[in-house]
Amino acid sequence: MKQLWLTAKLDIIESLRARWFIVYTLVFGGIVALLFLFGLTESRVLGFIGLSRLLVTYIQLTMAILPIFVLITTVRSVAGDREAGVYEYLLSLPVSLAAWFWGKILGRYLVIFMPVFGAMLLAVVIAVIRGIDVPWEIFGYYTALLAVMSACFLGIGMLISAMARSTDMAQGAAFMVWLVFLLFLDLILLGVMIQGKVNPDTVVLIALANPLQVFRTAALALFDPQLIVLGPSAFVILDTFGVLGYKIFALAYPLALGLMTATAGYLLFRRGDLP
Repeated sequence: MKQLWLTAKLDIIESLRARWFIVYTLVFGGIVALLFLFGLTESRVLGFIGLSRLLVTYIQLTMAILPIFVLITTVRSVAGDREAGVYEYLLSLPVSLAAWFWGKILGRYLVIFMPVFGAMLLAVVIAVIRGIDVPWEIFGYYTALLAVMSACFLGIGMLISAMARSTDMAQGAAFMVWLVFLLFLDLILLGVMIQGKVNPDTVVLIALANPLQVFRTAALALFDPQLIVLGPSAFVILDTFGVLGYKIFALAYPLALGLMTATAGYLLFRRGDLP
């Protein structure tokens, strides 16, 4: 455990010095500042006003920005160390491969999640100062969504990083994964399957294998429990999970996917780099 925490601490220190972390933090802090500046808390959408309206917009923007930031920065981790010759130095130290790999994941997770969560806390502080009601239920669930979203794409990024043999290949693969997720968002490509006489229930369930679709639908479910904006797809989702069941699924599935991909990445990493 000591080796794991030391590795995590080292990764955090390295990340705090990196330019991408400064940009990453400024992006999410800037989003909150701009949303307040443009008076979004004073607008109303589907009965939501104040901080609820801001959080709804923030979570939608985060779902577009966070995955690509996490993937691109994470895939450089293992692949970059391989190119830099860190492994040879690592194997000469009393640090196990498991402690090093999972320590990097822990450190990177904290670095990824804290700026996003900090931006939400900033929004709450500003709202309290300005006398705006804070929707704690929405704040809590959105925080959990961001936590599992970070874990999900961090695990996927570590798997890609363990598989790729160079940083360029890792970044290219990460971009392709993100692009595929975007293409399947809102059933864009799955419309072809419906034209091919595929059962609509099957199409919707395949769409829910996409973590981005799961996150977006869960965010919509908070202010639209009947998921009216999804049309007929809502009947399949609600009949299969129910409103509460889907909210739980939206947290459990991405977290499980992140843990599985991270574990697969560790197994590939251990098999490929042990003498």
